[in-house]
Amino acid sequence: MEKISVLGFLLVILCLTTRDLACQGKTLKGDCLTVEREALLGFKNGLKGSNTRLSSWTGGNCCQWEGISCENNTNVVISINLRNPYPQSPFEEIYEKWRLMNLSGEIQPYLLELKSLIYLDLSGNTFEGILIPEFFGSLKNLQYLNLSNGGFSGVVPPTLGNLSNLQILDLSSNEFNQPLFMKDLEWMTSLVSLKKLKMDGVDFSMVGSQWMEALNRLPFLMEFHLQYCRLSGPISSLSSINFTSLSILNVGGNYLKSKFPIWLRNISSITFIDLSYNNLYGQIWGTTQLAALRFILDRSHR
Repeated sequence: MEKISVLGFLLVILCLTTRDLACQGKTLKGDCLTVEREALLGFKNGLKGSNTRLSSWTGGNCCQWEGISCENNTNVVISINLRNPYPQSPFEEIYEKWRLMNLSGEIQPYLLELKSLIYLDLSGNTFEGILIPEFFGSLKNLQYLNLSNGGFSGVVPPTLGNLSNLQILDLSSNEFNQPLFMKDLEWMTSLVSLKKLKMDGVDFSMVGSQWMEALNRLPFLMEFHLQYCRLSGPISSLSSINFTSLSILNVGGNYLKSKFPIWLRNISSITFIDLSYNNLYGQIWGTTQLAALRFILDRSHR
């Protein structure tokens, strides 16, 4: 009789625990949190092409769904990788692979329920000229954001400046008919953890000539890629260097008309410079400083 009472007590505790966990969006089977699973399904419902690409998004454990990764101990979602690895191609076989992987449609704010999300990659899809969602700036734990060649257009939202943990930002775009463009760079100076910036093809024509000064306020920046961004005017002369770990500087294919930036010789970490297809003049520093460079391209005159 006593054993039955003990067993009954344990069953009650188990039921109460299960109920409490369910209220918190948790389960006892190692599944992902209910609230996060529902958020992912809401996100999926806004997408076109998801029935093919995201056919694995069924069942209780969203940690096993394609493109989703979870933290081992807590099963919270930490990564969404829905990059399309195939290019659009005139070759039927490659095109068919691209088509089956392609996503478009709307990106709804269900992702805000993923409180631990640190990695988001939607690159290579065709979101048909939609704006980059402003709510991305509320994904406060993001460390990696890649929307490159994803079919986005319009102003890059300044709300991205709220992502103080972001280390890699890739918004590179080949959409010349509906380009992404920047209105100002002030918000970017808040990306205090940024190490790698790729914005090739994004229109910078409205930001003026102070873009280098803005980038110099990012102390951990190691790479920036701003090819074909319609940058114009002189390259700012920097009195002090804050991005002292800078390794790669790529601003080829713009409309820069400037003396060769002598201050670059003060960055000992730099290994690659591309200033090609601009209009630069003046003296390049001597061979001693050039010894550390892997490449330097200065096909300056159009």
